[in-house]
Amino acid sequence: MSDAAQPTAAEVRAAAEAVKTALDRHLAAVERRSGEEDPAVYDAFNELAAAAEAYDELLYDRYDEVTPFEIPGEDTLPPYTGPEEPSALSVLIRRDYAVAEPQRLMAQARRVEAADEEAPDVEASGTVHGALGLLFGEFEPDEIASRHKEFGLEEGDSTLWVTAADESADPGEWLQAPFEEVDPERVVCRFDVSTVFDEEFDDDIEDEEDIEDDEDRDDEDGDADLTELDGDLDTDLDTDLDTDLDEDEDEDDEPARLEADR
Repeated sequence: MSDAAQPTAAEVRAAAEAVKTALDRHLAAVERRSGEEDPAVYDAFNELAAAAEAYDELLYDRYDEVTPFEIPGEDTLPPYTGPEEPSALSVLIRRDYAVAEPQRLMAQARRVEAADEEAPDVEASGTVHGALGLLFGEFEPDEIASRHKEFGLEEGDSTLWVTAADESADPGEWLQAPFEEVDPERVVCRFDVSTVFDEEFDDDIEDEEDIEDDEDRDDEDGDADLTELDGDLDTDLDTDLDTDLDEDEDEDDEPARLEADR
């Protein structure tokens, strides 16, 4: 980063003061907590996180130094503050795809063009951009989601949010900016799909398998020890038995030798 783009020392100092202020506000909100999901505590937490993150960035840009604080991501939604009995709702869906096979994508678009008798003379299927427009115009998003491999697409993350409203929007009211001003506190429920969850699940399975392997090795070692102990016991018993038999034979032979001497 050039010197001209670096923050000033005063800006870094101001960011540090903002962190101190946010800390005081967060503590005060916690002390006045009215319940487990007090929105004041939630807001104070977010303000503190934002202030700490801003300070961390300025500190690094100015002095090439970092703080020991890790700002956690928002894994949960804020407390619901919408109507208890919503009369309307909105469903917001985002699905990400990667164009894994462009040729397959365009081949599917050409089939759509060939079947459409009213299609314009200009072939839109010759480009990825045009092919995407054809396919998503022909098929419902849910059908594309279930058949994405046929269209040369690879699934990414997806999320679905259900938000509550006091009343239905007027026709065309939000079409110019359909995804703006979504209030997280009015989200009734959400459903997320991501490969990161599969990786966490796989890590848990690997940890369990490691534990099981350790237990199996312990069992094998224990069996080996028992086998070795059994062998030692058998050897000791055989040795003692042989010794006892030898002593008995010596005692039986002694009177015979004495009789022969006489």
